Amino acid sequence: MDGICGVQTWNTLVEAGFRLGDRFLYRRTPMLRGDDVAELQQRLCTLGFDAGRVDGILGDDTVRALGEFQRNAGLPVDGIVGGATLQELLRLESRHHEPELVSAVRARAALRDAPHTLRGRHVAVGESGGLGSVSGALRRRLTMGGTRVTELHHPDDTVQAKEANELDVDVFVGLRLNPSTPGCRTAFWSGIHDESPGGRRLAELVQRAVPEALGVPDAGVHGMSVPLLRETRMPAVLVEVGPASTVVEQAPALAAALSAALGHWADASWD
Repeated sequence: MDGICGVQTWNTLVEAGFRLGDRFLYRRTPMLRGDDVAELQQRLCTLGFDAGRVDGILGDDTVRALGEFQRNAGLPVDGIVGGATLQELLRLESRHHEPELVSAVRARAALRDAPHTLRGRHVAVGESGGLGSVSGALRRRLTMGGTRVTELHHPDDTVQAKEANELDVDVFVGLRLNPSTPGCRTAFWSGIHDESPGGRRLAELVQRAVPEALGVPDAGVHGMSVPLLRETRMPAVLVEVGPASTVVEQAPALAAALSAALGHWADASWD
């Protein structure tokens, strides 16, 4: 957080201004984003149509779920939320007070059914400058245990998320340097109606390990909707650490702490 209303902050404010029914929703490039899209996804998921994460991004999973809903409701399957589709969505809204999202159920099932080891799995480690030594040390440590690791160094978080998605990695660890402030905080994806259970668990494990390993203040675990966490399709965390002198001097210790957290995450029970 920098207190500056930049492009990212402005786009977030604009997205938050839309409510379901304010505009037609359909798949386009660039993809539509907004709180109205998140509400659409939430309503579809509570009705049993898996729109994927409730992330406010109208992508292929949402269009697929929308088409299934329209087909089941006897509507034209055009992938567009217009008047008739909106009316049917509102009419069929689940009667449960707090219905569980089908996307959340499937996310936990995927975590439960995944191998309880990092061996043979694919981890992406992303950093945008200043932490190349840490990402390299983490890659070497994980590779020794049989994990496939890809380092991502593009300065744009959205590009890193896209690269991780294209690689279809199992988990993403983002590293960011806080040059002047001592401490460690770890973020996972959390939206208005949904969050990443795998991301939350990993964030908690990272936060237990890293501050103690580096001897820096514990700045806590935070649910956030920044592009890197929002746009990745797998469990992901963003680890912010500082100051620079401590991080550089203790790069091996930081890599060891992150490796241990990932190992505990893979071995966790999701029952």
